[in-house]
Amino acid sequence: MALTTIDERTALVLIDLQAGITAAPTTPLSGPEVVARAVELAAAFRDHDAPVVLVRVTAAADGADAVPGRNEQPRPTGGRPQGWDVIVDELAGHPSDIQVTKRNWGAFHGTDLDLQLRRRGVTQIVLAGIATSIGVESTARAAHEHGYHVTLATDAMSDLNADAHRNSIERIFPRLGESGSTAEIIELLEKTRA
Repeated sequence: MALTTIDERTALVLIDLQAGITAAPTTPLSGPEVVARAVELAAAFRDHDAPVVLVRVTAAADGADAVPGRNEQPRPTGGRPQGWDVIVDELAGHPSDIQVTKRNWGAFHGTDLDLQLRRRGVTQIVLAGIATSIGVESTARAAHEHGYHVTLATDAMSDLNADAHRNSIERIFPRLGESGSTAEIIELLEKTRA
């Protein structure tokens, strides 16, 4: 499906673009490549006084706030390096940006993201970040369930697994919203704000 519109009240939501995550090996793009495209999107949204939301994931060092429940994949042990959960410098430091801290895969559950968006009258979100099949997809699903129009900047996201990334892009995202490139989204944003 082609990208059709950017609502008057649209927010950019960037998922987990933080030091420890963008340094991990991802595919099809590297963390720095995703960050570069996210910076382009954020600049365009800020230029049009549209909200930019920086979502970061964190966890207590002792694991006390970890999501409960059994699963088959072992949980990481030994803690994370200092500063792994800090938003990358290229995106940090803009006082008008909204910051959301999550402790789950998706950015809605257990955070004030929905409240922040609704207070601003937001009807659509543009999503980008890492990892496509985890934080981005979980947030896209919840945004769709909350009634937001969802747009996915597919060239501004990447994953730890190529098959998982492809599955999200090809099978899941078309059911949740519209997809477009960074350039297409910025061009449409410019047209709707002219």
